[in-house]
Amino acid sequence: MNKRPPASPPGPRRMRRAAPPAPPAASTPAPDAPPEGIRLSKLMSERGLCSRREADALIERGWVRVNGLAVSELGVRVAPDVAIELDPRARASQAERVTILIHKPVGYVSAQPEDGHPAAVSLVVPDKLAPGDPRRFERRHLKGLAPAGRLDIDSTGLLVMTQDGRIARQLIGDDTKIAKEYLVRVEGTLTREGLALLNHGLSLDDRPLRPAQVAWQNKDQLRFILKEGRKRQIRRMCELVGLRVVGLKRVRIGKVMLGDLPLGQWRYLRAGEGF
Repeated sequence: MNKRPPASPPGPRRMRRAAPPAPPAASTPAPDAPPEGIRLSKLMSERGLCSRREADALIERGWVRVNGLAVSELGVRVAPDVAIELDPRARASQAERVTILIHKPVGYVSAQPEDGHPAAVSLVVPDKLAPGDPRRFERRHLKGLAPAGRLDIDSTGLLVMTQDGRIARQLIGDDTKIAKEYLVRVEGTLTREGLALLNHGLSLDDRPLRPAQVAWQNKDQLRFILKEGRKRQIRRMCELVGLRVVGLKRVRIGKVMLGDLPLGQWRYLRAGEGF
């Protein structure tokens, strides 16, 4: 009978290594920090070089240089103090853009036709160009032409339409300081306190109005000078002090006067003219 060999003596016991500590539970990542800098297109608009939409088009063409380097990527952010330069081709393109002044009649709307009422741009045709204007009408002057501000359907006077984003921003940007002057025929009784409120102290849509300049032009007509353009602002202001507007005409925007431009006709903004 075979004998089993004697069992070998037990060897030293191996020490088990402690398991590594579990990693800490992943914490919720902090929200992304806001991107640094300012969008190049916004900065170009703020500096009055062009509109934001136009800036994007110029950037895509590679016609914008930042600190001497061409930029062609949309959405790029830059420091607020960078040097921005436009390619000469961009300057030439801007110089070809036109701005048109229309003496808008009652019954025309400022933008798109609505409720059967024609748009003021429909007046921009060769036979309604004011006599003596040195420029010749071209069909390309209608491309991208848009109103730079509103004038109510039942108001007359100076309406600006432009292809130039720089001018549009001057006139309708949130920070515009361009004054607009109106002659307003009214019915009703205006007290001294009411006249003071027209100058400063009224609110529309729970927002205070900027100070205005309002004074009597004659016994039934007021002269308004405003630096903002809320919807139907003058008519609503007059209602708040007990007046009814029966006629409203815009006669000036900035330094540009309506002058003797005939009703229903238009002219080009002249070289050297500016708002």
